[in-house]
Amino acid sequence: MGIKIITKNKRAHFDFFLQDKVEAGLVLLGTEVKSLRQGKANITDAYVSIDQNGEVWLYNMLIPHYEFGNRSNHEETRKRKLLLNHKEIVELSNKMNQQSLAIVPTAIYFKNSTVKIEIALGKGKKNYDKRADQAKKDVERKLQRGDYD
Repeated sequence: MGIKIITKNKRAHFDFFLQDKVEAGLVLLGTEVKSLRQGKANITDAYVSIDQNGEVWLYNMLIPHYEFGNRSNHEETRKRKLLLNHKEIVELSNKMNQQSLAIVPTAIYFKNSTVKIEIALGKGKKNYDKRADQAKKDVERKLQRGDYD
């Protein structure tokens, strides 16, 4: 069947230096999956945290209410559990604590009719890093167009 991308986090590449990417499953309710099938989701403000029990949670991901749902519709920004192997969780938490990195969601997609999320370890960029990246993109864009001012 392949992969159908629901949404990407474009701010993640702008705000973080992304390193290791991991694919994880999501624990969702029925109305959340139906809303995702309509292509409605927002992960720009979302973040991932690991609790004391070794469970991985996704916070602030916005999945709007399913418009044809009844009174048992889901809460839009509830915390959602991520499904990872114990080995992956230990590896993420070790890298996160040793190198002071954040876990950032980068994309949500359907893979063979299951919802997957791609998370990455990221180190925050400073303002001068963002300006340098923007200047580099501007130079590449001018070279492609042929503007040699």
